[in-house]
Amino acid sequence: MTMQSITGSDAVRAFRHRNYRLFFSGQAVSLVGSWMQSVAQAWLVLTLTNDPLILGVVAAAQWTPVLLLGLFGGLIADTLPKRWTLIVCESTLAALALILGVLTLTGMVQVWMILVLAVLLGCVNAIEMPVRQAFAVEMVGREDVVNAVILNSALFNSARVVGPAVAGLTIAATNTGVAFLINGASFLAVIVGLLMMRDSELRSPPPMRRPHTAREVVASVGEGVSYVRQTPVVLYSVVVVGLAATIGMNFQVTIPPFARATLGGGPADFGFLMTATGLGSVAAALWLAGRRRPSPWLIPSGAALLGAALILIAVLPRIAVALPALTLAGFGAIGMAATGNTTIQTVVPDELRGRVMSVYTTVFAGSTPIGAIFAGAIASAANPVASLAAGGVGTLAVGLLGLAWLRRNREVADLTPRVAAAAGTTAAAGRAHGTSTTP
Repeated sequence: MTMQSITGSDAVRAFRHRNYRLFFSGQAVSLVGSWMQSVAQAWLVLTLTNDPLILGVVAAAQWTPVLLLGLFGGLIADTLPKRWTLIVCESTLAALALILGVLTLTGMVQVWMILVLAVLLGCVNAIEMPVRQAFAVEMVGREDVVNAVILNSALFNSARVVGPAVAGLTIAATNTGVAFLINGASFLAVIVGLLMMRDSELRSPPPMRRPHTAREVVASVGEGVSYVRQTPVVLYSVVVVGLAATIGMNFQVTIPPFARATLGGGPADFGFLMTATGLGSVAAALWLAGRRRPSPWLIPSGAALLGAALILIAVLPRIAVALPALTLAGFGAIGMAATGNTTIQTVVPDELRGRVMSVYTTVFAGSTPIGAIFAGAIASAANPVASLAAGGVGTLAVGLLGLAWLRRNREVADLTPRVAAAAGTTAAAGRAHGTSTTP
């Protein structure tokens, strides 16, 4: 099969663009390493403390900077060259992974060190995440950005299948620190891919004037927040995904103690349970890849499926039930999150893309500190099954309420080009009159 026939397919049309192929190839290697680190870090913390609440604290430490600084990361995405910003971010992430690997292999690692590195990781992610999200349209253009976002999601979740399984086997056969070193080395692939890109083929918008005072910074960030608030379909996507992610998407906190305490398993079992969520996520991403336009109906539907799957695991806490149920949970979670992402990408104007996407990533990723503490506290005070049950009931409620609201406001689900263009025009008019500069 030729490259032309592959890239001609609707499901992978973003591959027509050389820069995107380089980005995708580098991410394919790096994301496996990132998932290895995620699993290894959770297992290391549980081994050191044997307390699910500390897992929640570490997750909160890693994602609180995203919650506090994510909106300013969007401003950076709209003002600095995205490719070079990403190169700096990926290099820093590699260094942090290597430091944790060395500390673990030498036996020096302590929980406070993991917490410090987690905070630093979160600070970098607060910049890297909105920049990476906004960079997609520069690589492929508006006509292929929805497909690029879905392919990114498919890749992320394919790594979610491979990474945890490899991490579990690596930890069982060698040492947790080896997984961290592999992750650090894997960033080289994405850095090389970014360096090989051609600036002439990027569709970069005109550079935004950089704010020079605190007032200008706040006003600029406020434009993105105001656009979200004034555009119903974007606000709906952010709210539903944010609530469901906070309540139900806490796998890194609930699954390790579930595997160890409830099922009596080891790191390999934990890795395979996380792989099950990845299989469902990949299936959802591949299913979405062939769609030219996202359907906001899939956002609450995915939340409801995620919640129902978590309830099933809590009711029947056996590995034979948990594996397929986590596959369904992964399908629902990514069906919801990827659709929320592509819905926003379809509507947002280019000049606001970084700041609007930073609102989405701040709410989505920044929900982790709250959700992680919530899930970890329940698992510590009661047991992991109770934590899964609470998350499932809450997430199912969010999905059902979201479906009911969308049924009453069907115009929000209309993502025709006419509606998208009108949304962009309305936001531009608001900025011209000064109404969109206040948060």
